[in-house]
Amino acid sequence: MTAEDIEIENTAIARAYKELLQVSYTTLTDEDKKLIRGAFEVALDGHKDQRRKSGEAYIFHPLAVAKIVAQEIGLDGTSIAAALLHDVVEDSPDYEVEDIEKRFGKTVATIVDGLTKISSLSKEKDMDVSLQAENFRKMLLTLNDDVRVIIIKIADRLHNMQTMDSMRPDKQEKIASETLYIYAPLAHRIGLYNIKTELEDLGLKYTEPEVYFDILDKIHESKEEQDEYINQFSGVIKKSLDKEKFEYNIKGRPKSIFSIRKKMMNQGVSFDEVYDKFAIRIIYESELENEKFFAWKIYSIVTDHFRPNPIRLRDWISSPKSTGYEALHITVMGPKGRWVEVQIRSERMNEIAEKGYAAHYKYKQGNEKEDNLETWINRLQEALENPETNAVDFVEQFKLNLYSKEIFVFTPKGDLKSLPKGATALDFAFSIHTEVGMKTRGAKVNGKLVPLSHELESGDQVDILTSEGAKPNSNWLDYSTTARARSKIKSALREDKKLIGEEGKEILRRKLKQLKINLNESSINALVSYFKLKTSLDLFYRVGIGTIDNTMLKNFASSRSNALMSFIKNKISRKQTINKEEIEKQEVTANYDSLVFGKEEDKLDYKISNCCNPIPGDQVFGFLTVSDGIKVHKKNCPNSVSLQSNYAYRIMPAKWVDSSQQEFLAKINISGIDNIGLVNEITKVISSNMNVNMKSLNFESHDGLFSGKINLIVKNNTLIKKLVERLKKINGIDKVTRV
Repeated sequence: MTAEDIEIENTAIARAYKELLQVSYTTLTDEDKKLIRGAFEVALDGHKDQRRKSGEAYIFHPLAVAKIVAQEIGLDGTSIAAALLHDVVEDSPDYEVEDIEKRFGKTVATIVDGLTKISSLSKEKDMDVSLQAENFRKMLLTLNDDVRVIIIKIADRLHNMQTMDSMRPDKQEKIASETLYIYAPLAHRIGLYNIKTELEDLGLKYTEPEVYFDILDKIHESKEEQDEYINQFSGVIKKSLDKEKFEYNIKGRPKSIFSIRKKMMNQGVSFDEVYDKFAIRIIYESELENEKFFAWKIYSIVTDHFRPNPIRLRDWISSPKSTGYEALHITVMGPKGRWVEVQIRSERMNEIAEKGYAAHYKYKQGNEKEDNLETWINRLQEALENPETNAVDFVEQFKLNLYSKEIFVFTPKGDLKSLPKGATALDFAFSIHTEVGMKTRGAKVNGKLVPLSHELESGDQVDILTSEGAKPNSNWLDYSTTARARSKIKSALREDKKLIGEEGKEILRRKLKQLKINLNESSINALVSYFKLKTSLDLFYRVGIGTIDNTMLKNFASSRSNALMSFIKNKISRKQTINKEEIEKQEVTANYDSLVFGKEEDKLDYKISNCCNPIPGDQVFGFLTVSDGIKVHKKNCPNSVSLQSNYAYRIMPAKWVDSSQQEFLAKINISGIDNIGLVNEITKVISSNMNVNMKSLNFESHDGLFSGKINLIVKNNTLIKKLVERLKKINGIDKVTRV
């Protein structure tokens, strides 16, 4: 660069810095300005030898991120300083986190340290789970350190998305996919709606450029017509608003390219057929105490002129979203028979909608009972800190709660609770308290008894019935949708498995003693290997529930004594061994394991990939190919990292599940001589049997004889055989047959 070029660049840097101070949403004190100036000087020094892919000086990037933080998000001087410094520790050998703390204090250092950790994650290439998912999980762990870490990271991602033109197309697509997958939903959840919209549009621009530019061109072509329509619509209601002496502003806002594309896809329509391509926003001035009254007054004025769609009213003033968002949304039939969405907000509500977290705190009242963002972070932390959770599973579960619409339900005392749309009565129980969830016996919705799987709707009043004897079972995973409930249920089921395993271990010790075998590390390892299991707990659990019985243990003892003979035979005929292994592998797959996909653990068609040939028991994932359906890879497959980091949106969680963990419906017919208390004895025998649940029972008595039908949920054939034998021993019973 020539001296003249350097001079021009330095002038541009100085201009960008001055602009940063001018556009700040919060009022900067002299102390703030001093802090920001110091951060700017350190950033300038730390990045002095760096240039971006476009060729411009790197310092323009932290300046741009700080400007987004200051203007678009509206954070304070501390956050602006941290945004300027967000890449310094990572990129410059001259600065450590300790140096930042000495010069700028602990808060700035904590934020910069959090941002540095997130950036360094993407450089870890040896991870055997989805890089995207693990990065996301670790990134969210920084939320409890300081939520500003995530907010500045979102600003950083927004600027990267705005300046991606000079990158390779494959890199553009990867970053854009990650943005749509993680950052846009997260911005939405934190309440940064403007940034969420821009991230989605830019994501579409790089993942589906032809679609993006086609819609963009059509929006530009129809802009004149839209402006005219908005003026016509606004003109009708302006007279009435002026008459009522409202101070207001009416803005027309075209829907985002991404949301138009989504509607075209969901409704199977063309651009011209998307009926509500724009919304009208009425922003009014009001004192806090009159906000609600004025909002409904404006609502009545709008609906006096235009007929509302009654099922499209959204009242987020009476029940704000958990992000703090407040507004009235109505859809009305405008001129020329077009539907128009009208958003009614006070200036305070509008600032919260645009700035999210920052404006929410600016307007926060001292007597507010709880902060919704803090509550959300605390709930999230439970799921994040569960070490058992697989990263991909976690992201899939968490994403359900990111974009999900909210419903509002009431406790018996009338307290309002917000839950994700689709939440069940069981989810509600766990949202109150973990102990309530664990002891849930049933639920009443609006006074009526409902199944635990009952899907709640806004306005429902829910009463949870508990019992000390109640405890989670594997069916509960089918009844729950929230990450919190599912995480707690899985933990409880693991504990239950351990208890059954402890009982199984003692049973196994006694049975082996009869076979002249001691239960020790050597015999346990031999049994685990013989039954094609993974851990000793799997072995003890199977003995505990009766899947491994006396006959199978006798076969094991016999195989041990014939081990030498088997070894010689195997050496003689290698071909026979291979065939035998193939048969055993098929038996393992059929009897012990099957492959399931996704949160719902669906059984889908799949192919085993040739690059790593996974077998039952391996840690695996599904990859949705373009032309070959689902292909299953091992987690440590040579291609795993590249597939999961580049095509996260095509990865499906998959796992091998034990057939012993699955539950089946069994039907039993009983007949005999009728006597008092017989039904009670039958149900007592059934309920005292481990892992057997009654689904339904029906008894009929006729002329001193009775017949009955019982539907049971059992884990395996062994359990049903034991139960039939015990039922036959009841006095008066003649026949017990399995249908």
